[in-house]
Amino acid sequence: MSLRYKVVEIAMVTDEGIEKALNDWSAEGWTFDTMQFAMRDSSKRPSMAFLTFTREEEDESAAE
Repeated sequence: MSLRYKVVEIAMVTDEGIEKALNDWSAEGWTFDTMQFAMRDSSKRPSMAFLTFTREEEDESAAE
């Protein structure tokens, strides 16, 4: 088994957008890991968010 990562970019950072991404990817078997925000100097609101998810998967080399 190996740890796989999934990074999801959210361009319109709202509570609904973050919630949807968390629920959608968790339903696909991914486990939430971290959230990072990209900020602009001219605004207190984030311009983007990056969510990182992980899950265990079979090693491709083990299947051979």
